[in-house]
Amino acid sequence: MSAPETPPVLPDRPPVLPDHGASTRPDPVPASVRAWAGWSWRALVILAALAAGVWLVAALKVIVVAVAVALLLTVLLSPVVAALQRHVRLPRTAAAAVALVALIAAVAGLLTLAGRSIVQGIAELWDQARDGIAQLTTWLADGPLNLGTADLDTYLDQLQDAAASSAQQIASGALSVGVTVGHVAAGTLIALFVALFFLIDGRRIWAWLIGLLPRGSRERAHQAGRRGWVTLGAYTRTQILVAGVDAVGIGIGAAFLQLPLVVPLAVLVFFGSFIPFVGAIVTGTIAVLVALVTQGWVSALIMLGVVVLVQQLEGNVLQPFLMGHAVSLHPVAVLLTVTTGSLVAGILGALFAVPIVAVLNTVILYLHGHDKFPQLGTDDHVPIRAKGHPVLDRAVAAAAEAESEARAARDRSDDAEQETPGGSPVTP
Repeated sequence: MSAPETPPVLPDRPPVLPDHGASTRPDPVPASVRAWAGWSWRALVILAALAAGVWLVAALKVIVVAVAVALLLTVLLSPVVAALQRHVRLPRTAAAAVALVALIAAVAGLLTLAGRSIVQGIAELWDQARDGIAQLTTWLADGPLNLGTADLDTYLDQLQDAAASSAQQIASGALSVGVTVGHVAAGTLIALFVALFFLIDGRRIWAWLIGLLPRGSRERAHQAGRRGWVTLGAYTRTQILVAGVDAVGIGIGAAFLQLPLVVPLAVLVFFGSFIPFVGAIVTGTIAVLVALVTQGWVSALIMLGVVVLVQQLEGNVLQPFLMGHAVSLHPVAVLLTVTTGSLVAGILGALFAVPIVAVLNTVILYLHGHDKFPQLGTDDHVPIRAKGHPVLDRAVAAAAEAESEARAARDRSDDAEQETPGGSPVTP
């Protein structure tokens, strides 16, 4: 009787046969190059989207600027409206109208006072400027440059010829100025109209905007928007304080030197200081030129010292401590932001660049887990709330209730799927 045959031992897995059709050559493009290429085309897409957004804003700049100004007016006048409601017992609509009319009257009175000073002092300034030009001509003829009368006449003739040859450009510039004035007037009316409704129905408008977002993002967007609003308010109030200090300082210096047009110069410095760093320097230079034309080099140097002193106060005290605390931006970041805004959109870009960057900084930090205003918590108080009209309170509460009901419905559905047809639950 022969022994049983032992069955052959089969391998655990079949042998891997070489695939002669597959390429065994290494990838000629390194992984780092592929990664950089992926980042590059995505960056180009992002830049293209930003460029399209900038182009759209430029095409609608009258409306965009009007809405931006309306937001600044709203954040400035909201405490006034709340005070009128609390202390004077005015309705919301009446309080908003009174606050807006009071602001318009204050600005109009300031401009009227400056215009009256210009009308009264322009004749004196012209006489002093003519004497200064005569002294300058004498210095050019008798000073180290030794320019004779004939040379001066030649240069004046060349200036006249250049002005005559550019008459068409001057006419087109005047037409452009007329169009710009029309745009400014239209934008001003739109800004005042929008600001009035922001003050009256700001919470309802904000609730509508929040309602456009997906349900899961509404609460985070609402809290981020609250913090951005607080940052915008802090920037506006701080910038008004800085502009007032600049105007008072340079105005006191001009009054001490007994320069003409002191009030218009102070008003010009005040409005120019809303462009951080750059505005006060440019408007202060005008005060130095007025001192040079009317009183000579000594007064001009003293006025220049006053402007530099005020700028040092702003740059070393007001901007780092007040503005830096309000917007949490380093002075270098503020300067670069103003420069970039002016390069992209001129004076409007320089004016709105810092508040836009400050708000974006606050919102992005909050969305990434860094809350600049933890004292706000998650309660539903916002600066533009209307007492007795909590629209956003109801919107957020309704969203939370709907989310809770949807979660309960999903739980009931899951429980129903786990039950048997007889009704007894399946043991997990």
